[in-house]
Formats: sequence, C-alpha cells, structure tokens
Amino acid sequence: MGTTRIKSLDILRGAIMVLMAIDHVRVYAGIPAGGPTADLFFTRWVTHFCAPGFAFLAGTAIFFHANKLNDVNKLSGFLLLRGLLLVVLEITVLRFFWAFKIDYSQFFLAGVIWMLGWCLMIMALLVRLKPKTVGIVGLIIILGQQAFHYVPQIFPQPFQTSFGKIWNFIYPTGIELPENIAILYVIVPWIGVMAAGYGFGLILQTEEKKRDRICRIIGLSLIALFVVIGTIIVLKKNDPENSQPFIFKLLSQNKYPASQLFLMMTLGPLIALIPRTEKVKGWLANTLLTFGKAPMFYYLMHIILIHVSALVINLIRTGNAHQDWYGMAPYFTTQPEGVRWSLSLLYLVFFIDVCILYFACKWYSKYKMNHPDKIWLKLI
Repeated sequence: MGTTRIKSLDILRGAIMVLMAIDHVRVYAGIPAGGPTADLFFTRWVTHFCAPGFAFLAGTAIFFHANKLNDVNKLSGFLLLRGLLLVVLEITVLRFFWAFKIDYSQFFLAGVIWMLGWCLMIMALLVRLKPKTVGIVGLIIILGQQAFHYVPQIFPQPFQTSFGKIWNFIYPTGIELPENIAILYVIVPWIGVMAAGYGFGLILQTEEKKRDRICRIIGLSLIALFVVIGTIIVLKKNDPENSQPFIFKLLSQNKYPASQLFLMMTLGPLIALIPRTEKVKGWLANTLLTFGKAPMFYYLMHIILIHVSALVINLIRTGNAHQDWYGMAPYFTTQPEGVRWSLSLLYLVFFIDVCILYFACKWYSKYKMNHPDKIWLKLI
C-alpha cells in the first residue's frame, strides 16, 4: 500500500488551524458567537469548518500512519497513548492556558481536544478492522446518531438517571448535569467523522485522476444534499418569529452535537477542495503546510498566545489586564458590553498572532526533524 504523504491534507489542516484562531480570539474579545449582521454571522460561521475538518483529517492521517507502520499492534498502542495524552492535556495544560487557573469545582469543560483524545482511543480498537469496514461504521454512526439519545432509557430507574448523566459525554440525553460541568463536544457523532475519514484514506491512495474525480463527486454531492434538504427544512418551518435572512437560517445548523446537515455543510466543501488544494503552490501553500505539519503544537501555543494577547489589549485599552474576565474561558467570558472589541481589532490581533505562530511552528518542525530520537515529539 502507498505511504506517500498527501500534500492537500496538510494544507487543509493548516487552513483549519488558521480559521480556528479567529474563533478563539473572538472568545477573548467578548464578541458573541454569531449575530444579526453578516460580519458577525460569518466571523463565527467560517470557523464551523474547524472541528469537522480536524476530526475527519485525523482519521485520514491515521490511515496513512497505519500504512507506514504496517503493524496494527504498534498503531493501536500509539493511538491509545496519544489519545490519553490529549485527554490529560485538555484537563490540565489547556485548562490552565484557557483560564490561567485550574478549578474543577467551579468549571469542568469537555472541549474539542477531550473529544479527539477519546476518539483516538476508540480508533485504537477500530483500526483492527478493515478500513472499508471502519468507514462504513463511521457513516452509520453519523447517520444514526440520534439513536444514541435513547440508550439510557433501556435501564430502569434510578440507574437510568445516573447512567444518563455519564452518557451525556457520549451523546446528549436531556438529563441535567451539575452546573459546573460543560460538555461542548460529545463523542458521537465525532467518532463517526474520524472513522469515516479513516475509510476515506482508501480513496486518497488511488490513482490521481480517479481520486480527484471521486473527491469532487462526494464533495459536491454533500453540498447539493445540504442545500436541498436544508432549504426544504427552512421553508417547512416557516417561523415568522425568526426574521433572519434565508441564507442565515440555512447555514445555522446544529453543531452541539453536530447534525448530519452540519457535517454535510462543512465536510462537503473540504472534500471537494482536495483535488484543487493538491496543486496549490507558493507562499500561502507553504505557510499552511507549516501549520498543518504541527497541528497539536499550534493548538497548544495558540491558546496561551491569544490569552496573553487579550490581557495586553485590555491593559492598553482600560489600564487593567482583567484576567478575572476569563475564568471560564472558552465557555464564556464576562466582559461588559461597552469594552468588547470591535471586529477590526479582533482581526488585527488574529493576524499578528498567526504571524507569531508561523515562526513558532517553523522552529518546532525543524526541531522535530533534527531530533527523531525524542519519542514525545511524535505525540505532540
């Protein structure tokens, strides 16, 4: 089986990392997630591609890593170890980077890295199956995700309630959790997205023209399905109280958990872009490649950099860093409305921070290449 690295995957992953920074600067800027105007709405909407793309491409990367290792036991061990590391990083290092404190009695967050870590650990089991089987399992999970809502109901009371609280980490049950626990990213359907990405690797290793044709068919079909089904649903609802423009209604798909339409909307363009992205050259491609080859390092660094940037901006604007505003970040922040940043300031800070991250990732990639003996570098 081929082991050649697919350049487009690193470029798309790099683009995802850049878009992600927009949303996380927005968190510290105190700007709401979306809004009634196009600038606010699309500032949030464009970042919806990040989590689906990250999970899907992570699955594809596992496929190619499996080809390279050619040892399912080593692969399973690697995925288990890396998944466990991500979960630990989420609740320790990243928790501190987000809020500059760790206090689980006040706030515990199951975020995107938590989700990715658990999905990697589940993939450690799934990779023992054939890639085609894993891909089919992933699609079934995505399409039938709502069935997971009813799993706790098979238990009698009081076990139904106690089990349902734990099951909320898998899929929302409607059973309330303690106020200090926030679950942004459940395991389902994201494990399905990662498994589908793993199966998608079979397509990417085919001959170039065939690969490009299949990617266009899949990508454009998903986009078309999203537009048709989404339009029918929006028109059928005919909600007179919702005065949003039609396009806002169509693009406002459920992310928590990620609905089938949300995944069609985000993964369709991603897959359709693969043939074109593979041929991209120049400084932009090289910049995105730099980010795409160091995704976890980028993620760790971009949180602390954005947080520090926010404190500096607050100090310049108000004379006080106001660290107290970010005790529960990224879940929400508590800036008074009058001191929230403008979108122009948000994008200025975003641009400066991405430039800094470029040089940091470039250094890290060089360091990693020059130290192949350091095992921990393979996990970050």
